[in-house]
Amino acid sequence: MAFGIVSLAADMVYEGMRAMAGPLLGSLGASALTVGIVTGAGEAIALGLRLVTGRMADRSGNYWGLTFFGYAMTAICVPLLAITPFLGVAGLSVATTLILLERTGKAVRSPSKSALLAQVAKPVGRGRGFAVHKALDQIGAFAGPLLIAAVAAATGRVWLAFAVLAIPGAISLALLAQVRRRTTFTGTPAADTSAAPASSAAPASSARLPLTFYLFASSCAAGTLGLMTFGVISFHIVDAGLAHVAVVPVIYAMAMAVEAVAALVNGFAYDRWHAKVLYVLPVLIAFVPALSFAGSLGLVLTGVAVWGLAAGIQDSTVKALVADLVPSTTLATAYGVFAAFQGGAALLGGALSGGLYRNHLGLLVVLVAGLQVISLGLLLATQSARAGRRASDVTVNRTG
Repeated sequence: MAFGIVSLAADMVYEGMRAMAGPLLGSLGASALTVGIVTGAGEAIALGLRLVTGRMADRSGNYWGLTFFGYAMTAICVPLLAITPFLGVAGLSVATTLILLERTGKAVRSPSKSALLAQVAKPVGRGRGFAVHKALDQIGAFAGPLLIAAVAAATGRVWLAFAVLAIPGAISLALLAQVRRRTTFTGTPAADTSAAPASSAAPASSARLPLTFYLFASSCAAGTLGLMTFGVISFHIVDAGLAHVAVVPVIYAMAMAVEAVAALVNGFAYDRWHAKVLYVLPVLIAFVPALSFAGSLGLVLTGVAVWGLAAGIQDSTVKALVADLVPSTTLATAYGVFAAFQGGAALLGGALSGGLYRNHLGLLVVLVAGLQVISLGLLLATQSARAGRRASDVTVNRTG
């Protein structure tokens, strides 16, 4: 709950930024392909760099320090986007750099924060724990775009809306300092080996992640390839004249509300039915491009809602399954490796959607659908391998 409240404030900052990233870059001279590459690269950094920061957290044990530093990068970089419209030809380069730096902050904090959450949520159910955290997180993700939309609509100055985001950024850092100071949880994830086999007591740097983990990471990577960034979707909304630029953050806020509900429902369901609840994810993603890049606002809004459903499941329940697939001593490392799979897929997906949506939408729809068939097949393989490993463990325990 405490981390959820911190994330609520921080999400107002970076989700407010993500809601307007496409239109902001477009106003600075970026094309649809450039927006797709920049926003896709941002997600790639936010996910792929966790391969390094996750191992760093497990080796150093500095989970709290990395979490704080990552939040600070977000709180500083996003408000600085307010100066980019005044920098002339340098504005696009500076805006791109700040967006990528903000996503770097996400990469720095996420493995450490997720590892801490996985441990403290274990007694009540990891699906439920990640779901409640995500729901609180999404309240901020809903409020941030509304705040930036209100300021932009009232003043007619998008840059001022970014400047206002410095307030929730400062609040998030103050709240995190209070959480660290007052929390009763002072241990580190690596110290908890209760859920891991005896062999997992080895240092995180030498521990091997199981095959089931890599099958699942590959499944989610195939899904991420089709789940394009909202930056490309928002660019399409403005470029096609479907809505005024000030309305785009409101549409994004709607997606964040849908994402919160999806995280809660799917997270609670996970604790009862386990990984079976994830079978719906590839089906949802398959519909996103055809709906989100349609020519009518109604279909686009439907596509954004489906996008929010898929994103909510992918960013909450998926993390619960990762925690159940690996030893607790390698949690941050596993989250880092998993995010690297998603990061590479996000970069390719951003370029794919940005490059094909205007003139080759049919091809994009077919490619995404094919990727989701692969994603579902890998998810089924994960379940099969996991069931086989459980049966083997039961046999060993009985004979032992």
